[in-house]
Order: sequence, then C-alpha cells, then structure tokens
Amino acid sequence: MENSIKTINTFERFTGIKFSDEEKKKLEEVIKKFPLNITPYYASLIEKSNYQNDPVFRQAFPNPDELIISKYDMKDPLHEDEDSPTEGITHRYPDRVLFLVSNRCSMYCRHCTRKRKVGDPEHIPSKKQIREGIKYIREHRQVRDVLLSGGDAFMLPDEFLDWILTELRKIPHVEIIRIGTRTPVVLPYRITDELVQMLKKHHPIWLNTHFNHPREITPSAKEALRKLADAGIPLGNQSVLLAGVNDCPQIMKKLCQKLVKNRVRPYYLFQCDLSEGLDHFRTPIGKGIEIMESLRGHTSGLAIPTFVVDAPGGGGKIPVMPNYIISWSNNRVVLRNYEGVITTYNEPANYKSVSCDRNCEKCPLVLKLEKDEKKWIGVEKLLTDADNTISLVPEGNIRIKRRNGQNS
Repeated sequence: MENSIKTINTFERFTGIKFSDEEKKKLEEVIKKFPLNITPYYASLIEKSNYQNDPVFRQAFPNPDELIISKYDMKDPLHEDEDSPTEGITHRYPDRVLFLVSNRCSMYCRHCTRKRKVGDPEHIPSKKQIREGIKYIREHRQVRDVLLSGGDAFMLPDEFLDWILTELRKIPHVEIIRIGTRTPVVLPYRITDELVQMLKKHHPIWLNTHFNHPREITPSAKEALRKLADAGIPLGNQSVLLAGVNDCPQIMKKLCQKLVKNRVRPYYLFQCDLSEGLDHFRTPIGKGIEIMESLRGHTSGLAIPTFVVDAPGGGGKIPVMPNYIISWSNNRVVLRNYEGVITTYNEPANYKSVSCDRNCEKCPLVLKLEKDEKKWIGVEKLLTDADNTISLVPEGNIRIKRRNGQNS
C-alpha cells in the first residue's frame, strides 16, 4: 500500500498526535520486530483526544508491551506450519484446508496471530507455490471446503484472485470457497464493483471479515458490506476478544447487533491466541464466558457468535460457553435459562435408539447419500458402532508404556 502509514513520523503528521523522544525510541524498537502499517482511512477513525484508550489506536499502533514475551508465548501457537503438508496449505480438519495465498495486509493488526509472517518478504507466496497448493487440493478428494487467507486474500489483484478461484472451481470435490479479509474494516474502498462482479462468477463464495468494535462500522464500511451482500455473498464476522478494546459485554452486544443490521452474521468470538507479543491483549477465558452470558437470551440468537479457544498446539477451535445443564438423570434433565429460571425436561419414555454402524443401506432412516469414505476420529470414533475403539489414550501414557514393557 503506497499511501499506508509506516513510520512514527508519518503517523504524527497525519493524526497530529505527538510522542516524546523517549516514547519514539521505544516504539522504533517494536517496529523493528513487528512492522507498522496503517491505512489512512483506519487512522482517521482514531479519537485523538483520548487516543491512549481508543480501540482503533490500540489495534493499529505499536505498543512497547509487544516486546514482552511471556513464557507461554509461541511464534506459531496454532502449529499451522506443522500441519502444513505443502507450503501455504494447513490441513487440520478432515474436509477443509486453509490456503494462505498472500502475506500482505492493508493494515498490520497488532493482535495478529501470524505476526511471524505478515509483511515478511521471505513469506510472499509465489505463483509456483500457489499452484502446488491447488495441486494438493486437487489430489485430496476429501477437501470440500477451501478457506483463502493470508495476509489478506483481497490484497491480491483482481485478475490473480480470479485465476485462483477459477482453478479451484475446476476441482469437482471443492464445494465451497471461503475468503478471509479485513478490508471492509480497514480499507472499505477495496470492495469495488469490479471485485464484486468477479466474485459473483465463482459462487458459492462465503466471506468472513473481522470487526472488533462497533466504532469500526462506519458509513464506508456499511457500503462495502452492502455491495458484498447484494452480490449474494453470505457474510460472517470473526472477532477477537482483546483487553482494552472490546472486553465488555455492552460493547460486544452493540457490535453484534450492528453487524446483523448490516447483514453480517457474528460467527466466532476468538480468545486471543498465545502468539508472541500479544500477552497485553489477552483476557481470562472467564471474561469471554461473561460476555456470552450477557448475549444469550439478551439479544437475538442470530446475533450471538460462538466463543472459541483455538487450541495451542494445533488442536483446532474448541467452543466454550456458560453451562446451562444443572443436572441429569436417566429420564430428566434439569436446565437453567439466561434469567436464572430453573426448569426440567422429561426425556421420552418410548424412544427407540437407532444404533449407527454407518451401514446406511440397511438403516430405517431415509438417507440416500454417496458412499462415505470418512475415517472416524476423536470422540465421534467412540460413539459410532462402525469402529470397535473403546478408549483414546494420550501419546506417551506411562501406564501403557509399562504394560508394553517399556521403561517409564
């Protein structure tokens, strides 16, 4: 981005906010490790009279606390690189892949999980690398869902993005394509009529964006969202829970309500990851539970995201929420609602359980599907009658080693 704000001096000239020489020295140290890049549009949203507490400023401008690396921080906490069978592809879940097609963003968010890669010239995906990613998807028939991300997929030229989408659409088993972008938030003018018309050629296209605060939903952002929604593109939003930005039930409720008003479905509320330089952004998981408690029942279900912890070590997204089941017997469940009202639900006395061995041809339920080549994993493996597994044992279990005659 030629007009992006990339230095402290440029930021001072643009905003009128001034820093002391000592402050500048500390900020320059941060920028050496985690570069500065803010769009003039997003910088214009900063409330200059109270910039230290401004949610836009906190997300966009470096903080010396980024250089404080806690003992729990990791460069790649989600192990995306370790789950990468070929460069640019992360294949963690059975039927979908993350496809990193760009390492550029219009703005470098200070809370970015991929701070290790974004903006690094050594991580710019080449066309050869992207061809290899497409080849991997083509050769793995279980992949029905492809998520294009980066960086920001919308930082690619229209023609190049069109080529990627065209190649993916040639693969019969790819059913849907999702795109992750923050341009509606930080550079809404990127959502041009030409871009939208190109995307329409490749339906079904889904798009997830990244609003964290209701202040970000400006008239320009609304217009960008309108263009995308009018093109028949379903819109979702993935927020990150950030200390000092949106760790407030009222802020999150207002954000979710404004999103739905603009035809954007709140999809995920992420617990902040354990990436290096993010410790000052992290909240206790309990804060997220508190926020979810203030949403369920207090606003439309359509406006409630799923609160998730993206498990360190590559375990994937784990939903966490308040507990609504108080107790449970063989014929009755005791539940509570958002008001604290306690009620009971009586289980059916005559329910005939259908034992599932995945032999759908003999099942009394009407299910005419193509042959399922799925392999059972995790807890699902314990629930199905199609597999005889009775337990899942962690790797390195001392008792099992002892049983097998190995030294503990």
